[in-house]
Order: sequence, then structure tokens, then C-alpha cells
Amino acid sequence: MGAARTRSTPLPGIGVRYDLMTREQRGLSVVAHRDGSRTLSTYRGDDPDACALSVRLTGPEAQALADTLQPTHHSPNLLSTTELGLVAERIALSSASYWNGRLLGDTRMRTETGVSIVAVLRRADAIPSPGPDFRLAGGDTLIVIGTREGADAAAAILGRE
Repeated sequence: MGAARTRSTPLPGIGVRYDLMTREQRGLSVVAHRDGSRTLSTYRGDDPDACALSVRLTGPEAQALADTLQPTHHSPNLLSTTELGLVAERIALSSASYWNGRLLGDTRMRTETGVSIVAVLRRADAIPSPGPDFRLAGGDTLIVIGTREGADAAAAILGRE
């Protein structure tokens, strides 16, 4: 069987729709909404235009589903850091966090934990290499790389309310 192919269709004002036809000729689609949420839909085999199921997922729910479908430790396209003693993790910042509205540099993350914050995911945007003057916001997801202990310490610091 060849590689699966998706077709994308821009949906002005909404986002992008991605369609996939499975080997069993079942249609799947994902609408990536501009607010970061996703709608996953499947279509009936006997009528490819009839939606059989549609589920709206928040951004974190969609990420959790993606992680179960393709765990990062099995992805050949991602840098494998485990043999180097490093982990890469996502840490969500709640709106009740002490750090909501504060500067990234104020966390002293690298000094206190040894981890590096390599990106921040905010809504549908990714901010690579945020500097110390970057202002954190509730709902942000911080991508950290460091030791297991450092990542755990970072999660504890960022979880402070």
C-alpha cells in the first residue's frame, strides 16, 4: 500500500479542512479551526457524503489524540533525545497560574531547572525561541527540553497558582 494522502481545503474565516480516504474507502476529515480546536468527522461507507460521526475537540484534546495515534517516541522524523538523557515535553499554563501575565524571564526556568523553553504554543500560533521579555498567558503550552528531573521541576514551577 502506498503512502496515505491528504487533501487540504482552505475554509476562509474558519480554518483548513484535511480529508483522507482510508484503505477501506472510508472518508475522514479534520477541520483545523483558527481558534486551535479541531473537528474530526467520519463518513458512511455506503454514502461518502453522509457524515456518520463528528466530534469537536479542544486544542489540548486534539493534541492528546495525536499523541496516542503517533507517540513521539515512535516517530522517525523527530529528534530522539532519550538516548542523550533528554526529554521534550509540553507543559500547559493554566489561567490560574501565578505566571499568567508575567514575563518568561521572571520564571528563571533555565537557572532553576536546567530546561530550555524552545517554543510556546498560543491558540493556533507557535512562537519559537521566546526571549526573557515574552509575556506568558493562561492557555499557553510551553515546549521544554531538558532532563527528566528538569522537566518535572519546570512543570511544578509553571503549575504554581
